[in-house]
Amino acid sequence: MYVADSRASTPDTPATAAASAEGAARPRAGRRRAAVAPTVLALGAVSLITDVSSEMVTAVLPLYLVTGLGLSPLGFGLLDGIYNGFSALVRLVGGHLADRGGGRHKWVAGFGYGLSAACKPLLLVAQTLTPIGLILAADRTGKGLRTAPRDALISLSSTPETRGRAFGVHRAMDTAGALVGPLVAYLILRETVDGYDAVFTVSFCVAVVGVLVLVLFVPGGSRTKTDEAVRAAGAAGATGATGTVGATGAPGAPGAPGTIGATPENGTVPITPGKAAAPRPTLRAALALLHRRDLRRITLCALLLGLATVSDSFVYLLLQRRLGVPDRWFALLPLGTAAAFLLLAVPLGRLADRIGRWRVFLAGHGALLLAYGLLLSSWHGTALPYAVLLLHGGFYAATDGVLMAAASDSVPEELRSSGLALVQTGQALARFACSLAFGAAWTAWGDRTALTASAVTLALCALFALRLRPASSKGLA
Repeated sequence: MYVADSRASTPDTPATAAASAEGAARPRAGRRRAAVAPTVLALGAVSLITDVSSEMVTAVLPLYLVTGLGLSPLGFGLLDGIYNGFSALVRLVGGHLADRGGGRHKWVAGFGYGLSAACKPLLLVAQTLTPIGLILAADRTGKGLRTAPRDALISLSSTPETRGRAFGVHRAMDTAGALVGPLVAYLILRETVDGYDAVFTVSFCVAVVGVLVLVLFVPGGSRTKTDEAVRAAGAAGATGATGTVGATGAPGAPGAPGTIGATPENGTVPITPGKAAAPRPTLRAALALLHRRDLRRITLCALLLGLATVSDSFVYLLLQRRLGVPDRWFALLPLGTAAAFLLLAVPLGRLADRIGRWRVFLAGHGALLLAYGLLLSSWHGTALPYAVLLLHGGFYAATDGVLMAAASDSVPEELRSSGLALVQTGQALARFACSLAFGAAWTAWGDRTALTASAVTLALCALFALRLRPASSKGLA
């Protein structure tokens, strides 16, 4: 992470003061800064381990519910909507709690990770729709609580110029876990008699390890420093605003409270005195963020596009039906998406930093639209699953972290977690509605009709989002 150099002495001349301010605003020549903050790497490790756990369950859950418990597509759509959209109800709560604490991002996220871990063994005893739905709701509550604080920690520990890369690195590590999880589930199903029970048990043990890594290796909010604070300090010094900050004596005097070392007369660049602490974040203040034009547009676009984003589980079920994939191979289908996500997350994050995050975000939805087209086409070649899963993983690589990097530019630091939660909430609610609608349409009219409707809706929403793109936020155009 980026930490400013501390100095024991004070500048004696205006020239040295200006040099000091400039040095605070940018690194010295020849000094190479780390590309990604250690906090991002630590959180990436937590997400990698946790995703091994969660994707073990996600990989077998569709088959377990539809084949093992005999649920209809409508019933599965309801549960899948709960699994992917219930977290929307608590994301704002998680973001608000993290912001109010000033340094609670880690601990709110930790509680969310712990709650999700505790739900894994409960799947061993649930056999009907209602208890399974309640367990999945609790698991998604944990995800909802942890997601915004975790993404806020990533954003706060990165510079605006490198946020796309930082989120790309985190999502790549996260996806490495998503790649390993289905493979572990497949091996367990292959080697054990009571395969599903074994998957849920191992998933719980892995999730506990992820919580321990978070507690031991991720720094708390007070230790998460950003270059933005360094730059703000340099900018404040360069403006020559009145007032100083010091240690003892009368205000305005050398060494007095309100001075840094000396008064303007002896060459020190003064800054604003007695700056009050930022007001305590409230839910009203978080919702008021929607008055910001760019954040409002980002949230609206995420919501609209989420309405046409078919759940991963439905994509894998469609592929299985198109290709006649045996049940024992079903758990391996998510590996294709995860592998593409892993390979493309960092390059597309860097590309978003260079050419604009909104362009990459919309291009990702174009890739998803192509995947829908392939599933609807008459092509039955052996390359079909590889092409669909590559496009599916590319969609996530171009949208998941990129959206959070884009939203971070429009949210003040003291409300970063709440602002990101607003965007995530809109997207999660939309995807919840999409799962319900797609399951109902599949039950009533068949899978092809349901997917055709989703593809048309996605194309229309993408065109609308293209016209509604944020205008002023850095890196979005």
